[in-house]
Amino acid sequence: MTEHSRAVIADRKNYKFWTSVTLRYGDTDKLGHVNNAVFATICEAGRAHLLFNREGSIAGAGKTMVLANLNLDFLAEMHFPGTAEVGTAIDSFGKSSLKLFQCIYKDDVCCGISRSTIVLIDEETRKPIPYSEEIRRFVESEAPLLNVLV
Repeated sequence: MTEHSRAVIADRKNYKFWTSVTLRYGDTDKLGHVNNAVFATICEAGRAHLLFNREGSIAGAGKTMVLANLNLDFLAEMHFPGTAEVGTAIDSFGKSSLKLFQCIYKDDVCCGISRSTIVLIDEETRKPIPYSEEIRRFVESEAPLLNVLV
């Protein structure tokens, strides 16, 4: 990833879809900062807020979205207490996969960026299935494409 790409992914202005996550004392490690595993959990909260609702996956009954890949860059420490905010935007859509960019902010500092791949699967067969145009339109309207050449 180039420095320019990293800067675009980390820029708060490039995100429309945001999720707030309250940090807990238990999220910290012996050094007093938020543990690196919690960064992945914060990203998960942002993805789940976008792709799931009270009934489950926004794709509907019998379908779900699973994480196939997660790359996470740690840029700054986070400390308890407070709230982290995670911005989520589309990198690209494939036939049955969706790539997302995310940035994590706390106290106006970008603390981490990530790129993930989400695959839509049939819950019974556990095999990938294509995203519908309806789902593509919904996700694109909530978390528009972030134009980055990685």
